Amino acid sequence: MANNIFNTANETYRQLLSGGSIFRIPRFQRDYSWKEEHWEDLWSDIQDLINDPGTEAHYMGYLVLQPTPDRSFDIIDGQQRITTLSLFILAGMRKIKELAQGGIEQENNETRLNEIRRTYIGQLDTISLSVNTKLSLNRNNDHYYQTYLTTLREMPARGFKSSEHSMRKATEWFLKKISDYIEFGKSESSDQGRVVAELIDKVSQGLFFTVITVDDELNAYKVFETLNARGVKLSAPDLLKNYLFSIINRDTSESTHDFELDKVEGRWSDILDRLQSDNITSYLRTYWGSNYSFVRQSELFKIIKRKISNREDAYKLISGLEDGLETYLSLTQPDQSNWTGEDKDNAKLLKMFSVRQPLALLMATREKIPTGFSVVLRGIVNITFRYNVISNLQAAEQERTYSRVAIGISSGIFTNANEILKELSQIYPNDEIFRANFATKVFDTGSSRNKQIVRYILAKLDAQSSGTPFSPPSPEITIEHVLPENPGDDWAEVSDADVESSVYRIGNMILLEDKLNSLAGNSSFESKKNQYRKSSISDALKLSEFDELWNVTEIDKRQKKLAKLATTVWRVSQLH
Repeated sequence: MANNIFNTANETYRQLLSGGSIFRIPRFQRDYSWKEEHWEDLWSDIQDLINDPGTEAHYMGYLVLQPTPDRSFDIIDGQQRITTLSLFILAGMRKIKELAQGGIEQENNETRLNEIRRTYIGQLDTISLSVNTKLSLNRNNDHYYQTYLTTLREMPARGFKSSEHSMRKATEWFLKKISDYIEFGKSESSDQGRVVAELIDKVSQGLFFTVITVDDELNAYKVFETLNARGVKLSAPDLLKNYLFSIINRDTSESTHDFELDKVEGRWSDILDRLQSDNITSYLRTYWGSNYSFVRQSELFKIIKRKISNREDAYKLISGLEDGLETYLSLTQPDQSNWTGEDKDNAKLLKMFSVRQPLALLMATREKIPTGFSVVLRGIVNITFRYNVISNLQAAEQERTYSRVAIGISSGIFTNANEILKELSQIYPNDEIFRANFATKVFDTGSSRNKQIVRYILAKLDAQSSGTPFSPPSPEITIEHVLPENPGDDWAEVSDADVESSVYRIGNMILLEDKLNSLAGNSSFESKKNQYRKSSISDALKLSEFDELWNVTEIDKRQKKLAKLATTVWRVSQLH
């Protein structure tokens, strides 16, 4: 990332708030959502500052700011932390106000109250008794914050949003902690107002942020993508929401303004709630690839800003996200979907294969050509197995192909399942390539995903060779390594190098009932065959009749036979 798109500096909470800067949480950023577990974490950090002489500072993470034309700053990321720290300060102020009103060091405490307000909260208008605050919250939370919290008025509890209740509860929670600290803390001072002021001072100078200042929303999104790639999870989806809502806000008439924005916010929240653990950015990128164009995640926000420029575009995007969500969730969370039969089974396979590249195409097919969806989904399972699971080919090129065909479906170029599958020929390894890759494939079954895939492969091959219908193996059916993972003395003729190279090859594995697998253990091949004879599984029975020594050569021969069989199992007829 170019150095000129953002500036960074480490600043304490006091340095941020004590100057003349104004901070705003954009109108459409998410509501306040911290709960007691988060307050507990912050209070624990505060206690470390107070009680440990060796702790002079505590790191609060990243704070992403964007300057605005009126010389204030939008808080692009970090709003939950900044809001909670403000609530902590306000709780301390309430305690000092309580002391002053109780006649305890009244003059000193009123002075402290005014100084703390001026430094961290804002100037009090002596006529209206409202506060010209240094921080303003989003459209759903700012009224309660400004009306009841910053003014230290009684905090009403009825008739407010859940996020407003959370702010009230946070203030009450910190007020209780501060009161307990005064009563049971280690301070030697008997001046309770002084103790609270010292606590606020210690916290404000001890908690610090890495402040990243960006010059526009696009660069903020680039910061999110970079930091997220490094494991620091930031709220890039909030930035997308804020952009879309700002367009609707700009183009909405005054008479329907709040009503319409509330409706849109409800629709957006429903999308997020239904996505659950799935990221809105991932879904948006998939939807975009299904309806507009292939886009890399790092370029998504830039492309959206270029394409979505008015209220009609924004509504079209939100409606499209709603319409496509059921298919997306059924593909990404198939266990919870209402699909049945083959479609559900195939969706589970794609999830097990850990691929997302085909999702855009499948969403487009489901919407535009529903009668061909099952055929396309079945074909993509086989393409994925050949291309990704066995051949490990480049996923990026595959995704471009899927997106190109998805756009063709959405625009009416491809109108049936056969046309779609034929367009995918370039990402379908032919029989020769697939057979060669399968013949050398290794799956380390120490991984739970690999274990699932191997069970699936062996069950499919067993069904094909025995001429029986395929059904997923039950939990009682396990993977048996004919050459054991930890061979004993009975396998002295097999070297350590042979074990390392061959034990996890498909040719060395069969399915076997759990009880028989345990009895077979690490014993010799001859002893294992006695257990294989008791099995109801075709491949185990065949292997029980094998008369040769089991070694690397035989494993290789068996895997080549299985590879030939595999070309008949994972096959897309339209591509032959």
